[in-house]
Amino acid sequence: MASSSSSPSDPANYSRSWSYHVFLSFRGEDTRLKFVGHLYEALIGRGIHTYKDDREISYGEFIDTSVTEAIEGSQIAIIVFSENFAESSWCLRELAYIIDCEKRRGLTIVPIFYDVEPTVVRKQKQKYEEVFSQHELKNETDVVASWRKTLRGVSGHSGDEFKSASMDESKFIKKIVKKISKMIRPLTPWKNDKLVGIEDRMHNFISQMQIGSDVVFMIGLWGVGGSGKTTLANSVYNEISWKFDCCCRIENVREKSSKYGLEKLQEQILSSVWKDKKVQIGSVEDGKYMTSEKLRLKKVLILLDDVNEVEQLEALAGSLDWFGKGSRIIITTRDVHLLNVHGVINVHKVSLLNDGEAINLLCKLPGIDKSMGDFEELSQEVVSYASGLPLALTILGSSLVKANIKEQKSILAKMKVIPNDDIQGKLKISYDELKKDVQELFLDIACFLRGEEEARAMEILNACHFEPTAGVKVLKDRALITISNGVIDMHDLVQEMGHHIVKGEGNDGKNPEKQRRVWKEEDVVNICAMDATTNVNMIEAIQFKYIDYTSLPPRGNNPLEHLPPIIANSKNLRWIDWEGDLANPLLTNFPPTTLCCLTLTRSMQDQLWKGYKFLPCLKIMELSDLTNLTRTPDFSGIPNLERFKLYNSPNLEEIDSSFGLLKKLVFVFVVSCPKLKIFPSINRLKNLETLSFYMCKPGLFELPEIQQENMDSVAHPELGNSGETQVQKPGGEDLVDVEECCLEKASSSHNNINRHTRLWVSHSNLTKLDLGWCNLKDEDIGSFDWELPNLLELNLSYNSFSRLDFSLLGLPKLKWLNVRWCQSLVELKDLPSSISVIHADYCKSLKRFGDTSNCKWLWKVSNLRGNKVDPSDGAALLKSMLKGNAIDQDHFISVFLEHQIPVGFEGSFFKGETFMLRSYIKDTFTLPLRDNWDNDFCGLLMRVVSQEETVSMDIKISKHESDKEYDYVFLKDSDEEPEPEYDGRAKYKGRVRKYKGRVRTYVGYVPFSALRQTTSLNSSNNTISFSIHTPCWDSFTAELIPRKNKDDPLQTTKPATNSPQFSDEKDRPSFKIEQDSKSFVNIYWKAFW
Repeated sequence: MASSSSSPSDPANYSRSWSYHVFLSFRGEDTRLKFVGHLYEALIGRGIHTYKDDREISYGEFIDTSVTEAIEGSQIAIIVFSENFAESSWCLRELAYIIDCEKRRGLTIVPIFYDVEPTVVRKQKQKYEEVFSQHELKNETDVVASWRKTLRGVSGHSGDEFKSASMDESKFIKKIVKKISKMIRPLTPWKNDKLVGIEDRMHNFISQMQIGSDVVFMIGLWGVGGSGKTTLANSVYNEISWKFDCCCRIENVREKSSKYGLEKLQEQILSSVWKDKKVQIGSVEDGKYMTSEKLRLKKVLILLDDVNEVEQLEALAGSLDWFGKGSRIIITTRDVHLLNVHGVINVHKVSLLNDGEAINLLCKLPGIDKSMGDFEELSQEVVSYASGLPLALTILGSSLVKANIKEQKSILAKMKVIPNDDIQGKLKISYDELKKDVQELFLDIACFLRGEEEARAMEILNACHFEPTAGVKVLKDRALITISNGVIDMHDLVQEMGHHIVKGEGNDGKNPEKQRRVWKEEDVVNICAMDATTNVNMIEAIQFKYIDYTSLPPRGNNPLEHLPPIIANSKNLRWIDWEGDLANPLLTNFPPTTLCCLTLTRSMQDQLWKGYKFLPCLKIMELSDLTNLTRTPDFSGIPNLERFKLYNSPNLEEIDSSFGLLKKLVFVFVVSCPKLKIFPSINRLKNLETLSFYMCKPGLFELPEIQQENMDSVAHPELGNSGETQVQKPGGEDLVDVEECCLEKASSSHNNINRHTRLWVSHSNLTKLDLGWCNLKDEDIGSFDWELPNLLELNLSYNSFSRLDFSLLGLPKLKWLNVRWCQSLVELKDLPSSISVIHADYCKSLKRFGDTSNCKWLWKVSNLRGNKVDPSDGAALLKSMLKGNAIDQDHFISVFLEHQIPVGFEGSFFKGETFMLRSYIKDTFTLPLRDNWDNDFCGLLMRVVSQEETVSMDIKISKHESDKEYDYVFLKDSDEEPEPEYDGRAKYKGRVRKYKGRVRTYVGYVPFSALRQTTSLNSSNNTISFSIHTPCWDSFTAELIPRKNKDDPLQTTKPATNSPQFSDEKDRPSFKIEQDSKSFVNIYWKAFW
């Protein structure tokens, strides 16, 4: 154990970069080829960058300078004392320099005593006494005395003793590596160039945390909204998290506790300890007990961001004795009082930006032009009015970017009349500068759509007569909203500003019935409790989420029963989003002709309304979990309905026949309605693009006629689990009228249809067809005559056929095929040349993919549990992919096959600079790139052989000194073939284990051209490192693919990664590219999800 005074975690070391995690000091002839060699491999295998002199020093280099620089650049020095260590004057000089670094900058020292007693080293007895007598004859007395003193000092450090005659070396090394992995920190400090002033604040805050102390304490980070509390807390968390046994970051405690309950947040904390277990908590009290029991012996780091109630702290970090020694709990809040109430002694107030930092931040905003003649004057005024608040500065600065001089002066004039402490007023300036329609868009998002997926939010806003595309862009440009991972978000302070504007319509919330938007639970309940004659015409949108109705008065006194009369009196409602029980029926007296969007969830009505209702503006109707609903209402008064969703209505028996008259329907989604017996004809739905049926009554759609004259623009019919699918070619003897089939009359003639008649499926505009869960057999597939010239996507998953012969199906443009869980499927034959993606997982009978030599656009194949695919067939499939258009046109490749590619894989396919690694310890390794690599090679091809069902990998291309740690077999001659890898057995961590036929092969290709278009990849990036994330893998092979014509200029146009010839992935992407800084590019590859 290292002394507490010497640690790379000292605040003085936070901002520096390191060359190595560990410096190994040892006597070469004693341990280089044995213990130290094995320790080095284990450290490297855990991703611990380690200096070992015989590996790191090139011939001709002056060794003293190289070693001292390595010691200076290391966080930890492991000194391996062996019997002959003191014989080497070089080892003693090296040791003296290590001790000097310990004193000067806090180098951590970890001694290991290899077959030698610590007392022998400390007191220089036995062999040590003999060699020091010899040193005294050869060296000056003062020098030898200093060596003796150094040995006495360093051997006094708490260390680990190893005796080779009686101890298991592998276990000992594993213990050392585990200990070192907890001590190291990142080689380069966490840094975000977009943040201003964060580094000094971060180091100041960390110094107050006393990281080296075993004392447990909570530290509060307090400040006004928009001051950067969350940013600072996250920066600190990223910087120090490696120092703890387990870490947990809970963002937006205020919002998440209200939305999901404190139990979910408690589960998140416990999951950070039980990483492989699903934690479920029944009550907050249970969560408190479990947290205190499971974390009391763990050194943990927990970040609780945006806490606003003491109850949250009591549930998530109730007491210091819940946590193990050295634990730290960071709490951010706007309310210092709750920190005091909870007994948080260490409270740190966030310092706002000074003028210099504020101007620097302003200059970093997108679109800011510092060359403007009046920039200096303008920036000074903005900085003055922002009062050091980063959020206010960002929003105000963004408002000025695209404004002309007149508009800028108007904005600045408004700033001058707002008090310095009025944050909301300053933020509202950006709102005031928006056009009216964009203001309305912003208020809808602030009140209802924060946290919503962008696609659904845009559908709703479109339905409400907004034109959101341009407006959302304006809000993003003004920094009022963000869109990350497809989800709309905004800062808490910005949302509160929007809420404040809306509440201002109702006397600061005292009269919610006068607000145009109502979303708070208590406001809805209060409105429902008002007299039915109350004027509620101001309300345009109302949202209510499910509450515990056991807490409300019994029926008859329940204020929510008065919602229908309230709605009956509201003439301007455009949006209802209601989750929870309502009176029955809901909308009997519903008059508003302005309603655009109706969403009902978990309601108990058996009908929505009676008779005819004229709702000319209604475009979206979403009904979910209406367990008592037996039939839908009359749709004839909703001529403009575009999107209809019906989910989980187990008692629904009938969809009204008027539904078939909705000519503007684009999207129909019917799921989990097992009692549904009657569905109207769809032959008049001319604009229908998506038609989905899952888990509905078998036989409901025995004859849905998909013909050009009936559905001119159906783009996405999905008929899942709805029984047999048969479509008769017009003119055939057994043709059944669609009207008769879909209405399912009591004596419908389709019950007598011959299953083996030829069936004609034709539609010139059809692009997506989903026939999953339809129990299709060979006779069904064989009876289809397909005429779908533009079909791109075909889902036939969970069916029972044994063969698919695409020469009989006529799908010339098919790109995406899903046959997952077709467990009887044996063969895919004559795949169309256009095919791009094949999902054939869990097809346990599949033996052949057929001839794929003509499938030039194929780039992704997955075949999990495809145990019967012949390895030669898999090899042929991969060969055709590597010779296809993916590599030529700079597209990614991802292949997952159940069997390992046979002998000759490298020699047959790899033609560039190829290397292969087999390792039973390490999972991280590095490949130096030679000069001019970016001109010589077009991409990186990789293969992992593993027994695991999921293998993922991080590939980092970075700027780094050449490591020269070649742990690979290089296949320099492309005709060379490695020894056979698959013989049914393989070594794993020193043991021999049978594969039992479960060998899996993962192949991936990353085109450099695609990286150049999205990142700063260039020739200065000279290292590729690989980190394989799986507990068991046998071999890794990689190749730099040479460019076909090196004289051609590097591609500067957009690569074919997004070419329409390559089908996009329908689910999670195989590759994710991240540019964390200009110094490196990270690619995350996961072949199977």
